Amino acid sequence: MEKIAKMMGEEKIPKILIKLALPGIVAMLVNAVYNVVDTMFVGMLNNTSAIAAVSVAFPMFIMIAAFGQMFGVGAGSYISRLLGEKNKIVADQTASTTFFTSLVCGIGFVLFGSIFLEPLLSVFGATDTIMPFAKDYSRILVYGAVFTVLNMTLNNMIRAEGNAKFSMFAISLGAGLNIILDPIFMFTFDMGIKGAALATVLAQIISFIFLIRYFISGKSYIKISTKYFVFSKKIYSEIMKIGIATFARQGLSSLSLGLINLAAKPYGDAAVASMGITLRVLSLGVFIVFGYNQGFQPIAGYNYGAKQFGRLKEAIKVSLKWTTVFCVMVTVVFMSFAEVIISAFSNDPQVITIGAKTLRAIILLFPLFGFQQVYAVLFQALGRGKEALILSLARQGIFLIPAILILPKFFGLEGVIFSQTVADFFSIIITVILAVRMNKGLKKEIKSIENVKKNVEVA
Repeated sequence: MEKIAKMMGEEKIPKILIKLALPGIVAMLVNAVYNVVDTMFVGMLNNTSAIAAVSVAFPMFIMIAAFGQMFGVGAGSYISRLLGEKNKIVADQTASTTFFTSLVCGIGFVLFGSIFLEPLLSVFGATDTIMPFAKDYSRILVYGAVFTVLNMTLNNMIRAEGNAKFSMFAISLGAGLNIILDPIFMFTFDMGIKGAALATVLAQIISFIFLIRYFISGKSYIKISTKYFVFSKKIYSEIMKIGIATFARQGLSSLSLGLINLAAKPYGDAAVASMGITLRVLSLGVFIVFGYNQGFQPIAGYNYGAKQFGRLKEAIKVSLKWTTVFCVMVTVVFMSFAEVIISAFSNDPQVITIGAKTLRAIILLFPLFGFQQVYAVLFQALGRGKEALILSLARQGIFLIPAILILPKFFGLEGVIFSQTVADFFSIIITVILAVRMNKGLKKEIKSIENVKKNVEVA
């Protein structure tokens, strides 16, 4: 732990950001790639309804992941602050309590999803022609939900103690196997869309084996054991204070994706398929920013807990610069090659036309996505759940859901296509307001601590 403490508290900020963020970026990028590849393989079935089925199932997969992220991000934020305060006992209790709670939650989702599968798919936009494919694909994903939840939880806790490389390896291994197994199950074994789902679940299981082995083998600094499990109001409060904001963001994202599918439904399977393809493509850029912030969060949390505010401010400044440059580059590429990108997933002219227009629309404000996400994660890292919750609700709830419900009534399919852009515009305004307030509050906190130090020195 001394080595980790020295790295977090003393190593140069750009260097440590690269060291911790790179594994997260690789892991999230691999996840995004296999989501994209999954869709590309389904596209090879030359069936627009099958591609649309993957789009319809995507919100359900996001909802499953939301539970894992809620526990993982909430526990990860608290654990990194505890380690910064040198409080290992409570860190072990937090890790153990989180793991076993997420296990029960994952099992619960398997039961719930199995019973209410068809109604859920209807809510997420399945038409009569899409439903058979969506059921075949989603049923298998629901059976593997427990592993998805546990993987999200374990990954965040491993990163919280500073060992992002192992987390990256486990995720990359699972994702790589998914890409290999997709064509084998889908075409060699002639399982079609069921094969794509089975490949995903098997990959999740393998990732889980490597992640839990990290704790069982004693390689981890924080420990997971039944003896550390406690029904602690304080621990659950700290987990949920941050985790609920992440769940709100992911959960609302799931709901929003379902509403987008429903709004696109009257315009045919091609419109539903186009929305799904576009969002999978966008995930290539989005997930890289998420991956970077997985490295940024523990650094921010640790240095805030250790009262090293100069390092915290530097980490914020560097992160804003790097993520903004990246987002601008993604915007230029997607704007320039929209048709070429969408045609890689489907040869349906209608899908290509709608998809390219949608991709250009949702990428308009992407240059500011890094700014939004750095501050969203910063609030989580600093334990400021209220602000984190507001930002989580803003982009995927407060603004996006009304946009989806209102704009199509006046502008038809155009309203569906530009709903995310409108939501992003208002979300950016909210982020600016909260960022200014937080920076002012941070300055006051720093000044207060400096005054206390001066008074102690005088005394």
